[in-house]
Amino acid sequence: MTTTDQTNRTVEIPDAPLRIISLVPSQTELLYYLKLDKEVVGITKFCVHPTAWFKNKTRVGGTKKYHFDRIEALAPNLIIANKEENDKEQILQLAKQYPVWVSDVKDLADANQMIRSIGEITHTKPLADDLADNIQTGFSKLKDQVANRPKLRVLYLIWQKPYMTIGGDTFINDIIESTGWINCYADQNRYPTLTETEITDLRPDLILLSSEPFPFKEKHILEISKLCPTAVIKLVDGEYFSWYGSRLLQTSEYLRNLV
Repeated sequence: MTTTDQTNRTVEIPDAPLRIISLVPSQTELLYYLKLDKEVVGITKFCVHPTAWFKNKTRVGGTKKYHFDRIEALAPNLIIANKEENDKEQILQLAKQYPVWVSDVKDLADANQMIRSIGEITHTKPLADDLADNIQTGFSKLKDQVANRPKLRVLYLIWQKPYMTIGGDTFINDIIESTGWINCYADQNRYPTLTETEITDLRPDLILLSSEPFPFKEKHILEISKLCPTAVIKLVDGEYFSWYGSRLLQTSEYLRNLV
């Protein structure tokens, strides 16, 4: 099968990819949802869902650095990667030897396209299409629910020391906007850093402290409340904001409850 991935690379994939390695946690969870237990032979050390795969599948490294000897031993005939989460040079190195399909997910539309594409290349298209349809339905219902709600200005923090937030060209930004909220840093790109003074000067209505990549805890609510005493501050599960695979099926409900 000749296909094009989301970075516009042409990839030659066997008609039946029976030995798959996933280098992206959210896409690993998607492969599990698509019932590819026997086909998936390798994952990363960050692919914590599902638990059974995390315990039993061969781990080929992290998302940025891989054990090439382990990958070679697994003899994959399909590797699934992501433009942002994986290291470009190592992905290109792997692509010289194996079929590597790379996703590029910046918003919900990209995520649904990725799901449908992976369904096609793994011969699970009916299940993948049904999943994408249900995700679209869930977010449409969410949009209707929040249509008349106040558009709160939101600061979403992903790191401490220095504090880091998310720009308007990120997947998390699209998730935030799907709730009817406004990202305070929507006019910037990627992951801006900000000082305590800048946080205070923003005067956001709502501050969301993500569980990943930095694991914000209850104690951090008190610290940040001193910077923004009028803001509502919540701890949130970062997987619902940044995992763009089958987790999205649960995300719209999580956001409805959060709103």
